[in-house]
Amino acid sequence: MIKQFLQRIVYMTLALSLIFPALAMAEESQVELAEKAKSAILIERDTGTILYDKNSNEKLPPASMTKIMTMILIMEAIDSGSITLDEKIRTSEYAASMGGSQIFLEAGEEMTVEEMLKGIAIASGNDASVAMAERIAGSEEAFVKMMNDKVAELGLENTSFKNPTGLPAEGHYSTAHDMALMAKELLKYDLITKFTSLYEDYLREDTDKKFWLVNTNRLVKFYPGVDGLKTGYTSEAKYCLTATAKKDGMRVVAVVMGAPTPKDRNAQVTKMLDYAFSQYKTHPMLERSAVVGKTKVSKGSSKYVDVVTSESISVLTKKGETIDDVTQEVVMKENVQAPVKKGDELGMLIIKRSDKSIVESPILAAEDVEMANWWQLFKRSVGLFTKTS
Repeated sequence: MIKQFLQRIVYMTLALSLIFPALAMAEESQVELAEKAKSAILIERDTGTILYDKNSNEKLPPASMTKIMTMILIMEAIDSGSITLDEKIRTSEYAASMGGSQIFLEAGEEMTVEEMLKGIAIASGNDASVAMAERIAGSEEAFVKMMNDKVAELGLENTSFKNPTGLPAEGHYSTAHDMALMAKELLKYDLITKFTSLYEDYLREDTDKKFWLVNTNRLVKFYPGVDGLKTGYTSEAKYCLTATAKKDGMRVVAVVMGAPTPKDRNAQVTKMLDYAFSQYKTHPMLERSAVVGKTKVSKGSSKYVDVVTSESISVLTKKGETIDDVTQEVVMKENVQAPVKKGDELGMLIIKRSDKSIVESPILAAEDVEMANWWQLFKRSVGLFTKTS
């Protein structure tokens, strides 16, 4: 409970630290990029800096963009080793009964996690989403609780999920701002764009039920650099899209909600991406999982553990600006006690520009450190005694 509370404080502090300078940058542009959307936002992925904003905190139905959170939890499960890409997932009757967009799973049919992810990322399969939810959490209801727990952990105050699909439900809503931060979180996992970047693929290739997948996000084919993430549409939500693109080392996320037509949705996202890449530049500093130091572990089987970045770290500037005044500071947690689990938060990486904090990112334990056994502790105490005498 304490760890979850601290995580939430970290995420909320980080979000607040980014909002105010980011809004200043967004206002500076004074451009209208999404005139035909109810709400929209454009951010640089690594820093979270807002480059453009239009009603981004308005609560709206996110439709199938909901599956961004579904994919976050799937990727977390893969990353932790609780599921594997080649594990076969059995489809329940309930999962097979999902309407809307689907990959037409039959009750009892099995597909690997990798195939299910393709079905979700490319074809927006509601049936695949529920099948994965049931495997990870035991039931759809338990998975929805995990979704909303993750929402709270990320400090997102204007999102509430009722299902893992985005099918219409009372009290199921999000915002462009929150969807952008969910996309930022999902993009921590490099593997995800292996699926979201595919324009087409096939399922059941070795059977007479071969199924052609075509990406609902047409920009992955028609806009260079776009490799995700998720479209959405219902009659209530209208046309929505959370898109991401990478060019010259800079990754941005653009969200449009409530566009009247798919053409308008894609045109406005294109306009936002064009603006970002023409005006801004990212200066990469550290990759995800880069070692930034080590910290002592009290009573651990190892005396020290490496501490690594939780995400890629960059500095954003207007094109033509330099980063000569950028410094890096690592603040370690005090009195780290064994056992330590890989991924435990052990401090904060702070990037400053002209002595002003511009990026704050959690740093994590690189590996497990178990409790030292009595023999290890005895040898250390003898060694300490020998040194002091």
